[in-house]
This record gives sequence, structure tokens and C-alpha cells, in this order.
Amino acid sequence: MTAKKKLSYKASGVDRDTENETKEGMARALETSDQRVLNKIGAFASLFDGSFPEYKHPVLVLKTEEPGTKQLLAFKYDSVETICADLVNHLVNDAIVMGARPLSIQDCIICGKVEKPVVLRIVNAFAEAAKQNECTLTGGETSWQPGTIAEGVYVLTASIVGVVEKENIIDGSKIREGDIVLALPSSGVHTNGISLVRKIMKESPDIEKEVINGKPFMQAVLTPHRAYYKALKGLFEKKGLAGLAHITGGGMQENLNRILPGGTSAEIDLSKVQILPIFKTLKNFGQLDDADMLRTFNMGVGMIAVVQKDFADEAKAHVAKEGIETYEIGTIIRGDKTVRFTGSLRWA
Repeated sequence: MTAKKKLSYKASGVDRDTENETKEGMARALETSDQRVLNKIGAFASLFDGSFPEYKHPVLVLKTEEPGTKQLLAFKYDSVETICADLVNHLVNDAIVMGARPLSIQDCIICGKVEKPVVLRIVNAFAEAAKQNECTLTGGETSWQPGTIAEGVYVLTASIVGVVEKENIIDGSKIREGDIVLALPSSGVHTNGISLVRKIMKESPDIEKEVINGKPFMQAVLTPHRAYYKALKGLFEKKGLAGLAHITGGGMQENLNRILPGGTSAEIDLSKVQILPIFKTLKNFGQLDDADMLRTFNMGVGMIAVVQKDFADEAKAHVAKEGIETYEIGTIIRGDKTVRFTGSLRWA
């Protein structure tokens, strides 16, 4: 009779020693001076002080997100730090459109094998991105799943908690006919439409030889999602700010409509949209239709602010202090909660 091979957890693909060594490195990344964080890595869950004395009626804002197939490109081209910034910035933007102050980020790293240097880069990048948005990486989960996910593959996701004063929630309900629609420029493709980008790369590999604004094509694609919190936070309690929409999958039409109250529509003049060079390159190599691009990409508009007409100049000046040049692209009209396009995109 053949002797059975002695098995172990390590032989099945999970090395507890490597996990523990990696956690020691994570502890350094999670060090914070944030007094609201009440415990450290190693606890079963994170403790965060929920006392908000500066708020009369604090409301928590919660969101979970993942960076889509952009993470495939990021890991292929060794751009770990940018994809982590993408994910955190996307989360923050989704929270702040409610008028929220970001508080805590929790990450989740799923992989076929824990490679200590890679995982520590990820955690450090998440921590840094959180700090840049004035919040804290408070913990998370690293899940080692051999046989489920191939070695070298990482799937990232994360969650955010923010807080907003109930009476200052920004939900679009104050939007009225005659309000102005302002565009805040994106930094590039952000985290949407990457499946189409990858398809274009497969069909037209020469696109990778392109240089966009002095950057190689892939570096331009992997430019992190722009975060708008620092530029917008000073406007959150201003009566002139009526609504905010983060422009992600579905483009302007399928995101701005989410905040329009009944009886209104938004009319957007496409000729005013300042298209970024990356989208011109994608259009040329992919022979893309304008209509499809408008439903897939942000086209250079990463965030939309709807403001009262007499507040538009003040809003633009405030955002400009953070280096973001905001511009008008439309108005609010009577309608049925839709976003209507006029004019045409200017590609020249």
C-alpha cells in the first residue's frame, strides 16, 4: 500500500508565516495620529470613535467600490500605487457628492498568493491615498485564495465611511430651473471604460506607442482618478451649491440625471466640453462613435456641480484655488429628469 503524502495548510498553498510577516509590515502602514482610531491592526475589527460634537445630527455616508478592469493593466505594468489611488479617490468622490467629510477607508485584497512586497506596496498606497483625502485607512482584509485565483493576480476593493450634517446633505433636491451646470475636469479616463480601452489595445497595439501630453500612452491611461474633496469641501454649506454628480460609468447623461428633482432636466452643450487628448487618441484608434463614447467615458468631465446662477462665479473662483479650472457646460430647464445634449463634441 502506497503511503499517503503528509499534507499541511502550507502545502495547500497558504503560508501562515508569510501572512504574519506581511501583517507586521501592514502595521507600520496603518500607524496614524488620528485620535478617532481606537485600536491597532491585529484586532478582530476596527474601532472608530463615533462622537461628532461639531454636528447637530450627523449622518453616516457609506460606499463600497472596486476599480474594475483597470487593475489588470495596473498590475501588468507595475503601477500598484496608481490603482490604489484610483480606488480611494473614486470612493471619496462618491461620498462627497452628498456633502460628506471622508473619515475611514477599509480595503480588501484578494489574491492567489500573498507576495509580501506587493501587498505592502498596496497597503502603503491605500494609506497614502487616504491621507491625501484627509481620512484614514483603518484596516481591511487580505484574502489568500489558492486554486480560486491565480498566483500573481490581485483583486482590490474598498469601502468608505463619511459623515455629513443632516440639514446640509447635498442630494440635488435644491436644484431649480435656471441653475448653471459646471464641469470640473477629469485627469483622464479615471476608472471607467477600461474594458473598451483594453479592447482597442488588443485590436490596435500600435496605440501603446502614442505619446499624450508628454506621457507614454499607458502612463496616461493609468493616471489616477482625480479627487475633488479639497477643491469642493469649502462649498458644501453654501446655499448656492445645489447638487454634485460624480461622472463615472454611463457618462454625463446617466450620472447627472441621478440627482435631478422631478420637473427638471439638464441641457448640456457638447460643444463646450473640453475633451482631453486621451479620448481623441482612443477615438482615432478605435473608430468610436461619439454616442458610445459619451455613455462609456467621462470625456474630460470628472465631476459636475449644479449651482445657482448668481453663485457660479464664486464657485468657479473657489475651485480654481485648488488648481481646477471649472467651466460652464449647461443649464437646468423644465423637464422629466433627463439630461439632454445640444451641439456636438469638438474634436479639432
